Amino acid sequence: MNAEIDREDGGEADAETETESAAETAADAEVDVDPDADADTDALDEGEWADARHLLYDMVSTPSVSGDEEAAAEVLKAFFEAHDREVWIDEIGNVRAPADDAVLLTSHIDTVPGDVPVKIEDGVLWGRGSVDATGPLCSMAAAAVETGVSFVGVVGEETSSRGAWHLVEDREEPDAVVNGEPSGWDGVTLGYRGFLSGTYISTSELGHSSRPEENAIQSAVAWWSRVADFFDEERDGVFDTVTTKPVTFDGGPTDDGLAVEATVDVQFRVPPRLSIDDVREVAESELTRGGVHWNKPIPPVMMSPRTDVARAFRVAIRNVGGVKPRLLRKTGTSDMNIFAGTWDCPMATYGPGDSDLDHAPNEHLDLEEFDSAIDVLVDVCERLADD
Repeated sequence: MNAEIDREDGGEADAETETESAAETAADAEVDVDPDADADTDALDEGEWADARHLLYDMVSTPSVSGDEEAAAEVLKAFFEAHDREVWIDEIGNVRAPADDAVLLTSHIDTVPGDVPVKIEDGVLWGRGSVDATGPLCSMAAAAVETGVSFVGVVGEETSSRGAWHLVEDREEPDAVVNGEPSGWDGVTLGYRGFLSGTYISTSELGHSSRPEENAIQSAVAWWSRVADFFDEERDGVFDTVTTKPVTFDGGPTDDGLAVEATVDVQFRVPPRLSIDDVREVAESELTRGGVHWNKPIPPVMMSPRTDVARAFRVAIRNVGGVKPRLLRKTGTSDMNIFAGTWDCPMATYGPGDSDLDHAPNEHLDLEEFDSAIDVLVDVCERLADD
């Protein structure tokens, strides 16, 4: 896998499939807290989950861009210590609070860059990470201390997912997993497309431009056109299609002037109806010159709506709000893909917030929705622990 996963899927969503938003903004060294928002912090003390609201505000107010999660991890660790839970920060930076492995609640600590001033207006918290995914993370922390289930806050989800990869290599498989990403309090995500990236490299002998032979640059362009054409098929919705994207292209004479070289960094989003190997084999079969160096892939995942976890969410959402649960599939990729690729247990992804606000300059979360998500998670954890 590339050092960074491209998050540029489209923004439309419906009751079945949601696409990943990617309106990223420039990084600032510190989180900007709106000085005029103090009067509205009284909203943090309202309701049953005031302690969790304060954690959420403190976490959103603490910079946690990928690679710089240490300060936020300490805030999260202190929350568990205050509730007499065993907790530590592991060698990769994950916050680990093991307990009842009937359920593992896990979400990511890191955020993308971007200055969204932290403020509360009319019961709504504004700030980077409020939706993706500090809101889901803090709702899970509250549910974990309330019910006594296991919890991990992972690092690096927005880049290499190093926290999730370390987790599946370092701990035993739990009975069930709930991954934290925004689905809306009344929705639960069961599927994500996989992710495959690589670098195509081709070299040809340097010759006069009047020669008819194809050079390395032409070979690269032709190869990618064939691959993209192969996957350009009619499907019902983005989720079931293979999305192909060239992300960088470089070509020209080598430094010694004896050859022409072309390199193309490419990315594929892979639906659950196909495997990573299926897509890789197609790409390699279209090669006439050069080769592809593949990065570590992330497999697609599609969980059944009939698992114990999915059933627990359907019941809990009805219990909390009296509404019909929304079962979602998302066109992007999350840490649930990594967990599902290693652990053979039921899982789903859940969290408060509108995923259209992921990475957006107006990222914000309604505090009442945050409370409702905690209620749902507590119901789910108690139901699964009883089972």
